[in-house]
Amino acid sequence: MKFAGARRPPKCLGMVLDELQHPIVLAPLAGGASTPELTAAVSEAGGLGFLASGYLTPEALEERMGAVRELTDAPFGVNLFVPGDPEVKTPGLDEYLQRVAPEAGRYGAELGDARYDDDGYAQKLALVTEHRPAVVSFTFGCPAPDRIGALQEAGVEAWVTTTNPAEAEVAAKGGADALVLQGSEAGGHRGSFADLDDEPLSMLVLLRLVAQRVRLPLIATGGLTDGPAVAAALAGGAAAVQLGTAFLQADEAGTEPVYRDALASGSPTALTRAFSGRRARGIVNRFMTEHSAEAPAAYPQIHYATAPLRAAARQRGDADGFNLWAGQAHELAPSGPAAEILRSISDGARQALEAAANRAL
Repeated sequence: MKFAGARRPPKCLGMVLDELQHPIVLAPLAGGASTPELTAAVSEAGGLGFLASGYLTPEALEERMGAVRELTDAPFGVNLFVPGDPEVKTPGLDEYLQRVAPEAGRYGAELGDARYDDDGYAQKLALVTEHRPAVVSFTFGCPAPDRIGALQEAGVEAWVTTTNPAEAEVAAKGGADALVLQGSEAGGHRGSFADLDDEPLSMLVLLRLVAQRVRLPLIATGGLTDGPAVAAALAGGAAAVQLGTAFLQADEAGTEPVYRDALASGSPTALTRAFSGRRARGIVNRFMTEHSAEAPAAYPQIHYATAPLRAAARQRGDADGFNLWAGQAHELAPSGPAAEILRSISDGARQALEAAANRAL
């Protein structure tokens, strides 16, 4: 079998992952939970913190990068959304907007403009190339090789989020330094290159399949909220893990109180396009139940259309009116300072690996 990507030894000289005290990466958490304080706390504690750039203006991103650097000298990363095709058809969008318009009225709001937007991609890419965080990761697609090369020339590692082996091979051949493998258990948007109604692979299955095809460091994500789960990913071949839901209850996270309450519950999760027009996993609430079946694939148009009503629901503390992105194991998410959460999960993973080794002998 041919391997895609550079042939790297287990320890990759100069890679950020090799310098971490703990093989734990903070997921970007776009949309509110991401804060400079959370990013800095994870990096300062020996993991790799990430800033979400999604839905921020380039100016706001630059401000947040500066805030992180005021809080820590440790390496951190920035995540960018790769824009989709602005000409793609969005059948069913108008009908869906009519359907959810009363939801906006329920919260004293109006629907926003259902527009296409590239999230300031070119400006943000120029910004991170100039400011040079340790890593830039990409979601929703793989950048052109020349853009990856420009980052690498600036001393910035380029990671690409993938959800199946075919995407992983594309990213490896495109020059990515590492791959973030997002399993079906993961909370938030599916990071796939195309928003399809396929059957997503679980984290461990995805990890093993890609490990047979690609010789790059693999960062596993999806359903990992405690030490034993992290141990399973590391034993399965991951160089590190990326945790999002595990940090939503952190003191430094921007998670709303009603969102935190939902995370602590045993409520189920599901994939939905109801809030944004792109498949994402969240805790099931009224809005999801009533609108998921009718929601078309229309991202980011539906995201911008529902943004005002979701903001109004958050302001009212109504957890039934906004997205509660979370992985399947959300009820296991710990609370407290981010540094304590990181160390506890890392220690738990080490203990689980030791216990497993003893049982195997």
